[in-house]
Amino acid sequence: MSAKKITAKKTTKKRTAKKTVEGKEKRAVEPRISKVTVNIGVGEAGEKLKKAESVLEGVAKQKPVQTISKTTSKDWGIRKLMPLGCKVTLRKKAAETFLKSALKIRENRMSGYSFDDQGNVSFGIPDHTLFEGQKYDPNIGIFGMDICVTIERQGYRVKRRRIDRRGIPQSHQVTKEETMEFIKKAFNVEVVE
Repeated sequence: MSAKKITAKKTTKKRTAKKTVEGKEKRAVEPRISKVTVNIGVGEAGEKLKKAESVLEGVAKQKPVQTISKTTSKDWGIRKLMPLGCKVTLRKKAAETFLKSALKIRENRMSGYSFDDQGNVSFGIPDHTLFEGQKYDPNIGIFGMDICVTIERQGYRVKRRRIDRRGIPQSHQVTKEETMEFIKKAFNVEVVE
């Protein structure tokens, strides 16, 4: 009985060794854009939030969802579960095209402090009218937005799956330097320290 188990393990090791092709192994190591999150924080519910949602829908070409407060703060006049802003999460091609247009507004320059140690990039756009196709409307006003880009490697699903969730090994995590290099190469961005 134990001899069959040992031979079964040996054959699986041989099969996996044959499957590791240099191209596939290299593709798993390269960073990629997981998602781009665009957020407009209004600070209050009502008409201003509706205007922000229409701006975000026009810029991102996707319907936004409302962001809701988690705590109550009397100083700020915020109640728990009160809508405070809106956000859109873009993935795949939509994320890349939006990121290209946002970086074009920033003149393909980013500060070094925009990158964090986990492979994320965050920056802001001060005025939504800077996007192509957007014009100033006195009824709406001007809204700025925060853009957060999450960069991961293939295999990050392991930390989010429901069954048998595990952490990502240190050697597979995306570092700040790798993120900078990826952004420079993929989008021709100049990183200013």
